[in-house]
Amino acid sequence: MDLPKDPMMLYSVVNTKLRDYYGSLEEMCDDMNLSEKELEQTLAAAGFEYNRELNKFM
Repeated sequence: MDLPKDPMMLYSVVNTKLRDYYGSLEEMCDDMNLSEKELEQTLAAAGFEYNRELNKFM
């Protein structure tokens, strides 16, 4: 699955996947063959930060 380029859509899709399918961002990135660092940087540029305790971007 290709992730959306729009930061708000990306935020929504990633948080939904984290909530419904994955126990951590690392697990999701490994499974989807994504760079965790790049994903975090992309969402950070839009004002979102990953919260490991809650397993979601906020």
